[in-house]
Formats: sequence, structure tokens, C-alpha cells
Amino acid sequence: MKRSIKAAVRLTALLGMAAALGTAASASEPRMVAGVTCDNPPRINCPEANCLAELSGFQGAALEPKSGRKFFLDFPCDLKPNEKVLFILNIHGAGSVGNWQRHYFPAIDGKEKYRLVVATPTAAAPMPGRTWQAAADDQYLQDISDLVIRSFGKSNIKAFWLAGHSQGGITSRRIVCSPYFRDKVDGYISLSGGRVGNPTGYVRTGAAQGAPGGGAPARGATSPAAPAGRAGGVAPAAAAQPPLDCDFSYIYSQGELEGSIPATSTWADKYGCGARVRQPDIVDTQAGYVTATDQTRGPGWGRHARPGTANVFTFPGCKGGRIVADVNRLDKGHTEGYEPKILDRILGLMASAPGGKLRRG
Repeated sequence: MKRSIKAAVRLTALLGMAAALGTAASASEPRMVAGVTCDNPPRINCPEANCLAELSGFQGAALEPKSGRKFFLDFPCDLKPNEKVLFILNIHGAGSVGNWQRHYFPAIDGKEKYRLVVATPTAAAPMPGRTWQAAADDQYLQDISDLVIRSFGKSNIKAFWLAGHSQGGITSRRIVCSPYFRDKVDGYISLSGGRVGNPTGYVRTGAAQGAPGGGAPARGATSPAAPAGRAGGVAPAAAAQPPLDCDFSYIYSQGELEGSIPATSTWADKYGCGARVRQPDIVDTQAGYVTATDQTRGPGWGRHARPGTANVFTFPGCKGGRIVADVNRLDKGHTEGYEPKILDRILGLMASAPGGKLRRG
């Protein structure tokens, strides 16, 4: 009898240990959101040349169910329940796709350090010359945002940023104060997509030219199609864009060869910021992932990916702690991918800005 009781106790203990181990194993399994886990799909790094179109044109494995369209969704693999995150909607420029943007501005490289959730979609228009269009894409961008907010929890998103390159930056400016985004977005970074303030922005001029085909995810790969204009890239807007009547932190970043950045900013003036201050330069010894292989457009469009230096300017003392900053990447053009140290500096600025629009409802 005593032997059977001891056996039962031992069996119960073993079952308890097994259950505990099973719980620990399930807790360590990667979280799945929109059909992907934190490391699915992994970074597609091709050699200097011969990147297959099937890879460079891949539009991601995450699924937005209303439209049936795919996108990239990246988030920390060690994300804890109810942990606070910074959500970035990362929007490509004309003539490229989400996979190119994911490597041009690779915010995913900082997802663990800065606790980022990064959604990188692709515009609906076909190649070549793919661009963001209000009728085809605005609802899709809203639906992706709803999916991310719902999946990670509105109260867990400490800040929501729009990031857009070139025509994607112009698109971000167009939608940031729209009825859907104005009470959700805490910050906006324009990556060679027009500066809010002085000048009011950049617009595409002339017909799109150059390399078609989905954009490339690797050093040495093809950059997106370029509009004609100053330095083979973009030209100042002839007329002011509609005024922005909502509140957000703002970062403008460009290549030095695209033109000069004024020392003043009407956006900084809006928040009573101080005069622009030059921060220590960022020196990168490593190249970014994206290069401009069409060298016929001149240096303003971009050259081969290589190390570089960036000037960083901030406007201190902004009301509400908002961030207003300019980044000037020396000897760089419109399409060279961001190097790791300047990327980290920009992500740090974004993470330091106040958020909370979503949490406040």
C-alpha cells in the first residue's frame, strides 16, 4: 500500500514536471502575427550581383486579410506579453517594392534594441514605376495599421511613426494628418521625400526613368526607378503643399548631393524650438545594403553603397518634448541605403520622442 502511494506521488510529480516543461516550451515558441513569426521571413541578402528577381521582388509573408495583399512584418523575437513597442509603417518610394525599402531603411536591424514593430508594404500599382495612389492604397495602409494595433494591443504601442522614402515620403506627408492617421501617428520621418518647413517639399518632375523590377535587397543591387529632375532625382515643389494641421515629431533625412538643408524650420517654429544645433557627426565604416547601380543619372541619384559620414542637427527645447531634426548624409545621393550607425542614431531619436496618441484613444 505504501509502495503504491509512493508510486502515485512520484507519478504526480513527474506529470507536474512534464506540464511545467511543456508550458515553458510553449512560452518560448515564437509569437505568430498575420501568419508570420518574429524571424519569418529572414533577411534576404544576395551577393553583389545576380540577385534573383523572385527574391528581390518578394513582397513579404504577412497577410492583410481584407485586401489579400502581402507585406513584411518584423518584431522582436523576445517580445513579452503587454510589452510596449514602437510601431513603424515603412513606405517605399516610386519604382520599388517593400523588400527594397526593408533594406534601404532597415529599421528591422534595431527591432530588438528599440522594441520595434515594423510593417513594410508594397504599393498596388504594377511595375515599372510603382507608386502609392490614394484610391488603390490608402485603405490598405489603414488596414495594415489596424491589424498591427489590434495584434499588439493599442495600449502597448507607445508611439506610431510613418517612415517614407521619396514618393513614399510624399505619401506619408499626404496621409499623416488625414482623418485616420492624425490621432494615431506620433512621428514622421521623411527619407529624401520632402522637408516639412523650408522648402515645403519635393515633387516628382518629368517621366519616371531607369531601372524597373522590384528593387533590390542587397549591396550592388538595382535601385528603384527615378523621376527626372534636379540631380537626376527630385526637384523643389513649385507650389506649397496643403498645410499640416496635426501634431507630430519630425525628422528629415537626405543625401548631401540632393541639395542643401535650410538652417531654419517652420515645423520647429510651430513648437517653439530653439535654434538648430549641430550634434556630433556619425561616422560609419560599414556600407548600407542598397546601392544605385544606374550611374548615368549622376551622383545626386546615388552611387555604390559605401561607408559614410552624416551630420545630425536637432532643434532643442520643443514644446511637449517633440523631436524636430535634420540629417544630412555627406557625399550621398537619393537612393543609397542607410549605414548601421546613422540608422541607429535615427532610431534613437524616434524612440526618444513622446508618443501615446493611440493609448489616449
